[in-house]
Amino acid sequence: MIKLNFKRIANYTTSIFVLVLMFAQTITAQNFKLDKNNSSLLVLGTSNVHDWEVKAENQEGNLVLNSDQGIKNLQIIIEAEGLKSGKSGMDKNTYKALNTKTHKNIEFKYTGTTATEKNSNGSYKLSIQGELKINGVTKVVPMSLDVNVSDNQVTLNGKKTIKMTDFEVEPPTALLGTIKTGDEVTISFNSKFNK
Repeated sequence: MIKLNFKRIANYTTSIFVLVLMFAQTITAQNFKLDKNNSSLLVLGTSNVHDWEVKAENQEGNLVLNSDQGIKNLQIIIEAEGLKSGKSGMDKNTYKALNTKTHKNIEFKYTGTTATEKNSNGSYKLSIQGELKINGVTKVVPMSLDVNVSDNQVTLNGKKTIKMTDFEVEPPTALLGTIKTGDEVTISFNSKFNK
C-alpha cells in the first residue's frame, strides 16, 4: 500500500504555484528603453519679439507595459544642459533660469492612468498623471498621450503646456531685459521605446 505524505505534496504544490506566478509576471511585463536617436522632445515658447524653441539633445527613459498594454512604469530623464536652441546666448540664459549648476536634470515619473480610449486603428489615447521635476520643484501634472504599440516598439506622442513660474523658474530675458519670454511653454514629444 502506498502511503501519501500530504504535507510534502502541499509544500511542492505551493512551491510550483509560486514559481508559476513569478514566471507569469515576468512574461506579462514588457520592458522598453527610450530610443534616443529616433525620439524628439521640444520646448516651445514665446517672447515679446519672436517665438522660440529648444530641443532636448540628451534624454533617457524606460517604459514597462502590463499584459493589457497599459503603462506600469514610465520614467524620462532629460539633461537640463542638453536643451539646445542653436544660439549660445539663449542657451546660457536658459541654463541660468533652470539653475542647472544645482539641478542637472528634468525628470518625469508616471504615477497613474486616469482614462483609456482605444482607436479603431489599434492605437489608443491615455490620460495619465505623473510627477514632473524642474529646477528641483516637483509637481503632479495630467497629460494626454497617443500610444502606438508594435511587436518591438512603443511610440508615445503628446504635448503639455506648463508655466515656468510653477516650477520657480523665472522666465529668461535678454538684451538688458528688452527681450522677455512668456511664462507658458509647451513641451512637445515623440518618444520611441524599443525592447
